[in-house]
Amino acid sequence: MTGDQPQAWSRRRLWALLAGLCVVGVALLVGLGFAIRTAVVHATRTTPAAATHPADGRVDRDGLLAAPMLQVAPADALGGAPAVEPAAALTVPNSTRTGPARVVTGFPRTPAGAVGQLAAIEQTVLSEMDVARAGEVHRAWVVPGAVPVGEWPLVRHVQSFLSSAGMTGRLEAGARVTVDPVAAQVKGTDGADWVVACVLVDVRALVRVESRMAYGYCEAMAWRGDRWMVASPRAAAVAPSTWPGTELAARAGWRTWHVAGE
Repeated sequence: MTGDQPQAWSRRRLWALLAGLCVVGVALLVGLGFAIRTAVVHATRTTPAAATHPADGRVDRDGLLAAPMLQVAPADALGGAPAVEPAAALTVPNSTRTGPARVVTGFPRTPAGAVGQLAAIEQTVLSEMDVARAGEVHRAWVVPGAVPVGEWPLVRHVQSFLSSAGMTGRLEAGARVTVDPVAAQVKGTDGADWVVACVLVDVRALVRVESRMAYGYCEAMAWRGDRWMVASPRAAAVAPSTWPGTELAARAGWRTWHVAGE
């Protein structure tokens, strides 16, 4: 690219870029997993596995985080026929204030609150597409000792997107990425302070030509002090990136995003 004008890309090229990003790679991602692999893993559709429980009855957190989810094809993130019956809704509470690193927070100590916080973190990082900002968000919102910044799926996602788009460090003038949550699910919980939350977002990238895709993303979330924080110690299973509102999305466990009070 030259100057401040973004390069004109074909719709096919942008779709290829977005689908390539939608691979949940190595370190706890679950959706747009820019861990430098390609397309959404395996095209076969398998039934999600249940989390295992140790003999003492406690929740196997590692097993829950890694338990497979429905695997889908890359094309399933780009479109699909609307379902005849909409999926059940999952009501997500509103944020109440701005927290560290300018990420909205104030979500309650509930599974739905963990979902809301994860979505806020994801929206901030992916819509800004700025490596430095992604690092700032990681320092503020990832529990110390959890996934390192260089292995955090959202950071890798930003790096991969910028590299593929021929940009350095952050979005160039004229380019834009918007990220809107459209569905969510709670994969599992362990008491009141630990949740594996998953969010499906509608990602739109504009580099002269707009492209659009769905991206599913999961993290373990732990309550620390007065807020939810990312606590995944290792890679999570790949979340299904399915076009929102389809029967496949419902079969994958996604519930329609609904904001409290609306």
